[in-house]
Amino acid sequence: MLALDWSFYNWDVISNFVLKGLQFSLMLTVVATLGGVAFGTVLALMRLSGRAWLVWPATVYVNGMRSIPLVMVILWFFLLVPFVIGRPIGAEASAVITFIAFEAAYFSEIVRAGIQSIPRGQVYAGQALGLTYGQNMRYVILPQAFRNMLPVFLTQTIILFQDTSLVYAIGAYDLLKGFEIAGKNYGRPIEAYLAAAVVYFVICYSLSALVKRLHARIAIIR
Repeated sequence: MLALDWSFYNWDVISNFVLKGLQFSLMLTVVATLGGVAFGTVLALMRLSGRAWLVWPATVYVNGMRSIPLVMVILWFFLLVPFVIGRPIGAEASAVITFIAFEAAYFSEIVRAGIQSIPRGQVYAGQALGLTYGQNMRYVILPQAFRNMLPVFLTQTIILFQDTSLVYAIGAYDLLKGFEIAGKNYGRPIEAYLAAAVVYFVICYSLSALVKRLHARIAIIR
């Protein structure tokens, strides 16, 4: 029977290996979420503009990104971006660019659905007040849409945090990489991967519980 030994886990191991990886994973999650929401909102507005020269590029981009496995996109950006610009950019920078570009496609669909969920009466009311299309979006539609979309945004962010483990494929030092290096250095890889699974579960389950509470509060406000 395989005996597990957890005695090597102490503060030095956590601070030197795990926290470094956790810091990058959290940074990547936050930056990719903010960048993805901003870029995704632009894509959503392009698709809803009704102008073919805006609709088609955004549609092709969104559908293309959503049809390709994330790990393949990570590898493509890691290999192709340095080839295009003529110099390496590093695994961490490549991961940030990839996640913003990839997540924008998913956030775009969330934003588009959120905008379309706003009653048409709200749109007509803004038009009756003399607001332009941009002003109507900025002051009337988007504030309501973002409030309605907040639980879905946060759920997608949790999924994004889980997906950050895929940067392991290009050697970026994320949370999973920190556990792996600790396990190799101390000769306890099984314990390291089990501990990584527990940490991912605790973080994601806790955040999911908070999202459920937030969703309930928003439903009450409505």
